[in-house]
Amino acid sequence: MDWAMYACDELSGLIIASALVTPERKLSKLTPDFILKRFNEKSFAKGADREQIKTCETKLQIPLNEFVAISLIAMQKIAPKLSL
Repeated sequence: MDWAMYACDELSGLIIASALVTPERKLSKLTPDFILKRFNEKSFAKGADREQIKTCETKLQIPLNEFVAISLIAMQKIAPKLSL
């Protein structure tokens, strides 16, 4: 659980930043592919530690694309609470 929270902490910031650059500013409009594209842009959300996010692969044995999808779905479920 600790490693999941460790990796997800940084990823949630990247997901929120991704939502805020879309015209709708909504999590519901995001896709894992869009977030992964932003993940690879080093100048985007510079504060999000990509290496920390990648621990999902080494510590949790979850591929990055799956971890992004799982996290996005979870955040979309609570989007109203996040005002996104």
